[in-house]
Amino acid sequence: MPEYRIFVDGDSPGRDLRQLAQWLRQDTTVRTGATIALRPAPPAEGEMGTTLDVITLITQTGFSTAGLAVAVSAWRRTRSSTPVVVIERNGVRVTVDSGDPADITRLIRALELESE
Repeated sequence: MPEYRIFVDGDSPGRDLRQLAQWLRQDTTVRTGATIALRPAPPAEGEMGTTLDVITLITQTGFSTAGLAVAVSAWRRTRSSTPVVVIERNGVRVTVDSGDPADITRLIRALELESE
């Protein structure tokens, strides 16, 4: 099954990552086509525990990458400072740093084409 990995970079990446995961779980289009999980990063040398590093989406047949793009774009618009979101599939990464839905859709389509 295809897997998407989502990273967030901003002022509070851990908090933003958790909030984006919650947003995706509440989005009907995304949650019906994917299993959404937060994955911990292994601790760096000298650290006591793990930190949240990535959201993974294990998708089912018919999953809508465009629906994911719309959900990420809508979440970014709710933020006071719009974090950069990176979506990866099969080693191909796209960076969502624009508020323009057409740009986001173009990037996600490129991700789909590169990953096939």
